[in-house]
Amino acid sequence: MPRRTATMLASTLLFIALLCAGVLLPVPYSEMSPGPTVNTLGDARGEPVLDIEGRQTYPTTGHLNMTTVRVTGADYRMNIVETVYGWLAHDNVVVPHDTLYPDGKTEEQSTQENAEEFTQSQESAKVAALKQLKIPVEMRVLVASVRKDTPAEGRLHAGDLIRAVDGKPVKEPGDVAKLVTQRKPGDRVVFTIVPAKDAAAAEKARKEPTTTRKVTITTVPAPGQNDRPIVGIEAGTDHTFPFTIDINLADVGGPSAGLMFALGIVDKLTPENLTGGKFVAGTGTIDDDGKVGPIGGIEMKLVGARQAGAQFFLTPSDNCATAVSDVPDGLTLVKVEAMADATRSLEKIKSGETADLPRCSVG
Repeated sequence: MPRRTATMLASTLLFIALLCAGVLLPVPYSEMSPGPTVNTLGDARGEPVLDIEGRQTYPTTGHLNMTTVRVTGADYRMNIVETVYGWLAHDNVVVPHDTLYPDGKTEEQSTQENAEEFTQSQESAKVAALKQLKIPVEMRVLVASVRKDTPAEGRLHAGDLIRAVDGKPVKEPGDVAKLVTQRKPGDRVVFTIVPAKDAAAAEKARKEPTTTRKVTITTVPAPGQNDRPIVGIEAGTDHTFPFTIDINLADVGGPSAGLMFALGIVDKLTPENLTGGKFVAGTGTIDDDGKVGPIGGIEMKLVGARQAGAQFFLTPSDNCATAVSDVPDGLTLVKVEAMADATRSLEKIKSGETADLPRCSVG
């Protein structure tokens, strides 16, 4: 065989081997890409995203779109070819696999965590919206979780309302730990509770639960802290609302839609139209007091929002530095730190006074 032919054949075989390796060899990366956007003022799969009953609602126009990010699954391993393509693609981001799934987190664990965060974000969105409208919301302290193999297991349950500890009223989650730690390991602590089942039934009937019972639990030392007593629960908060607010959205996880849910609730409960028919999208976590927090994947959300037709994007202030580095043409980034900022900006967008909007800037 002539040397030139042999060289070409060897080069071809090497190229084929490298190509096969690129396709077959997994690398420790994952990919993020723009996900769908959903108008919180509209419908999803044939039902309203925000369904409010028991209170006067008003017609809305325009868009207040929540945004999402698609990610490759925890069990999916990208190959070299996919990774290089993702690096070169403008609308995708390739990140180390551990960034999305730290500590070997499985897809099931990630899905469960995202679902819990999504549920909490809905609760906080309702609270923040009603506080903005000065509609009273009652807070209750409950058992958020019970740790396995602790004295509380089988005696207290997630969802039980905690009225008192050793006869002393509980008003904040921190009160529970404070009262328990006033005792010693081995002491008996009496919890006055409303069982979760009774609490749920009373809430459904829009009544204050009246059935309580006392549960006595013997404390044990905290792991590694022999002088600190515990019973093995984590206290949390729940809220009762004066009317029903249902958020109907499946296959979405994480806390980042909180701001847009809250704004959608406010828009539906007020006669003034927040957007004036404009197309506004956004993102951001929200707490019970209306403070807006940062989220991940902001670049992907900007792309998805613009592709859907958004002209303005409500951006958490802590995400501004990243967001301004690559803004899609035709999209204005509006900086928000709290829900009140967002509603003021929406008023300006509605009236056309966009020159005065608080915009994201470099630095």
